[in-house]
Amino acid sequence: MCDLCLSRLVLAETINISAIDWCPQICINNEKPGYVVELITEVFKGTKYTLNIEHYPWSRAIKNVLQGKHEALLSPAKAEAPNLIYPIHGVGKQRMCFFTKKSVSWTYSGPESLVNLQIGIAIDTSIEELNDYVKNNLSQFQYQPYHERYVLQNAHKLDKNRIDTFLFTKNSTIYLLALAGESDKYREAGCVSQADIFMAFSPVKSKRAKVKEMILLFDKRMMEINKGVFIDRLMQKYGL
Repeated sequence: MCDLCLSRLVLAETINISAIDWCPQICINNEKPGYVVELITEVFKGTKYTLNIEHYPWSRAIKNVLQGKHEALLSPAKAEAPNLIYPIHGVGKQRMCFFTKKSVSWTYSGPESLVNLQIGIAIDTSIEELNDYVKNNLSQFQYQPYHERYVLQNAHKLDKNRIDTFLFTKNSTIYLLALAGESDKYREAGCVSQADIFMAFSPVKSKRAKVKEMILLFDKRMMEINKGVFIDRLMQKYGL
């Protein structure tokens, strides 16, 4: 084997990443793996790092990275996993929106419009401007773990009048309802504030040097990518 090939093998490092099934951001699909996955693949292309992405329920994914079982997490807003280490650059944006049955006229217009409603919500989800309201009105919120069935389970709770509305990211909810052929039964009923999402890294001390190096490289490559057309073309590919 050539000396150059040997040196590459020695230098090669794997970034183990916890992620969720969260299309169109992160998808379990080899042809269209999600725009966040394609973006970070571009970030680390041609470097010494290879990416190993494993999918889990959201709370488990966060825990994996907090405990150092994996080096990175895709793709939290900072309020969802505040103890992780964040680069400067995000990998996208998420907007949390309410969804109801199409026959219901209610629309979110601020915290005062939530009085007396039963609301579906995913565990370990940040709702930005509503976090204080949720904390002070826990009896109104029906929590369940986020997994690939979360959206349809909550949509079917609407059908049975077990909840009045549920919250989730706009792009994913629209995508998953369309995939299930159920778009015509539900509607978006207003959104809360938008938040940046990130490739976030483990705070475990034994990984500190490696994480620092990865973040420096990540931000340098993202700065370069942001100057080009890659992201615009990527968003067009996913219809965003």
